[in-house]
Amino acid sequence: MKNIRNFSIIAHIDHGKSTLADRIIQECGAVSERELTKQMMDTMDIEKERGITIKAQSVRLDYVKDGQHYILNLIDTPGHVDFSYEVSKSLASSDGALLIVDAAQGVEAQTIANVYLAMENNLELIPVINKIDLPAADPIKVAEEIETSIGIDATDACLVSAKTGVGIRELIDAIVERIPAPIGEQNATTKAIIYDSWFDQYLGALALVRVFDGEIKRNQNILLMSNGETHQVLDLMYPHPLKRQKTDAIKTGEIGIVVLGLKEVNTIHVGDTITDAKNPTKEPVLDYEPAKPFVFAGLYPIDTDKFEDLRDALDKLRLNDSSLSYEPETSIALGFGFRVGFLGMLHMEVIKERLEREFDLDLIATAPSVVYHVYLNDGTMVEVQNPSELPQPNYIDRIEEPYVKATVITPSDYLGNIITLLISKRGMQDKMTYLNQDRVMLEYSLPMNEIVVDFYDKLKSISKGYASFDYEPIGFREGELVRLDVRVAGDIVDALSVIVPITSSDSRGRALVKNMKDIVPRQLFEVAIQASIGNKIIARETVKSMGKNVTAKCYGGDITRKRKLLDKQKAGKKRMKSIGKVQLPQEAFMSVLKMD
Repeated sequence: MKNIRNFSIIAHIDHGKSTLADRIIQECGAVSERELTKQMMDTMDIEKERGITIKAQSVRLDYVKDGQHYILNLIDTPGHVDFSYEVSKSLASSDGALLIVDAAQGVEAQTIANVYLAMENNLELIPVINKIDLPAADPIKVAEEIETSIGIDATDACLVSAKTGVGIRELIDAIVERIPAPIGEQNATTKAIIYDSWFDQYLGALALVRVFDGEIKRNQNILLMSNGETHQVLDLMYPHPLKRQKTDAIKTGEIGIVVLGLKEVNTIHVGDTITDAKNPTKEPVLDYEPAKPFVFAGLYPIDTDKFEDLRDALDKLRLNDSSLSYEPETSIALGFGFRVGFLGMLHMEVIKERLEREFDLDLIATAPSVVYHVYLNDGTMVEVQNPSELPQPNYIDRIEEPYVKATVITPSDYLGNIITLLISKRGMQDKMTYLNQDRVMLEYSLPMNEIVVDFYDKLKSISKGYASFDYEPIGFREGELVRLDVRVAGDIVDALSVIVPITSSDSRGRALVKNMKDIVPRQLFEVAIQASIGNKIIARETVKSMGKNVTAKCYGGDITRKRKLLDKQKAGKKRMKSIGKVQLPQEAFMSVLKMD
């Protein structure tokens, strides 16, 4: 045990975490030069294309220092705020963490959020300043920023360039010297935490675990503490990006893959504790809490016959993503689909893209919304995810919406514009700290509903990409909110309903119908697009009818012949207007996102 080192890598997006992981794997000789590829730890095409980590991965490495053989267990973590649930479980399985900071960009918002998670788990932090080969790199200034904003000593920070390989061996030596060995009772009853799970089409559901006490042996009967289920261990392996190594036991302090032969991953919960079925431990490693979705959206197949295909695709996708939740729902405008819960907007984008790519589906996504607590006049409380399910105003006592604590780090040049943006999103300032003369950290309380759509894009736009953003939920607060409906040709399109603050409902209604006017295709009859609150119409735009020259076949003669054809056309258009149906394109549903 004294020669085992379990460590995570935490960083903001694009600070070189995946590249550094590649270099550590290469330096330890886990893969040959021929087998080495970029982003070894990222297994999905979307991860490689976008340059982000979505699923946490682990690898067991061998390293020799001063004649001693060490086992390094590298636990890679996602950097984006949407996947902080996975990050927290990965950190709970580690004894230390590498804090990667870009030498040119400095400390970012998500860096700070993940550092606090690491501190809560009492991890030994090693500051690593990466990309020192860049012309704009300023390691001394970045080290000062780490000390100011995070409060940890950065005088002995490791200076590396993951791209060129400079400082990698010194970094691995620092991991061996500074990260503590795991502690635990080798002869105690089995106690391990599941920090990741996924589905393998040959082996079934797999659990990636860290053993804290005792050991997990092949053919052992184990107990899952969250649901009380007992299963037999069919096989055990050590993780590796290319070739997994089988073992008879995963001992105290080690990480490994447990094969239970289960047909679905829903039985295995990230954060759950595994123990011996005959002699279970009394206390779990962590109090288990399932991942809670924050953002909800409707997913509907454009071809209504593909509903069952969408159900199968979601079932299969959930095997590799236990945080995904969904239930069937029906829309008058869109037919049959699913209300899907996501951890955030990036999670939603990734899931939709995977469904379309991997399962060849064409989907319409409705505007994302959050969960509201609606208190009725009779004292009961209902949770509303879908705006179209909001009860009538005369039944509602009050509505509470979820709030988040938002942290924004920005160069001071953009401070004024960013504060204006935060105020326009109903934000309330909690704290403003100058990290140095050029960079400011803002902390605001914001309604979650205001950030799930286009907040991040606007923040990046007004700061020219320099501002970074992170958030964490802080509970529910009362808000003056109403449901804004959209009527197309007189019919309410339930999939376009949104819940908005009453103070901005008029302006948002006008903006919404104006956006939709350019998107709704012209028909042979006039189409009215209206925004309404209850039965009150607050905005209207009209899509003009297409012209059709019905008099083209008249080459002369009396004017009454033309008049007769025009009157007939006018009556036809009037009839079409009363019974005509309008097919809305995907862009119409996305126009809800661009109401400001």
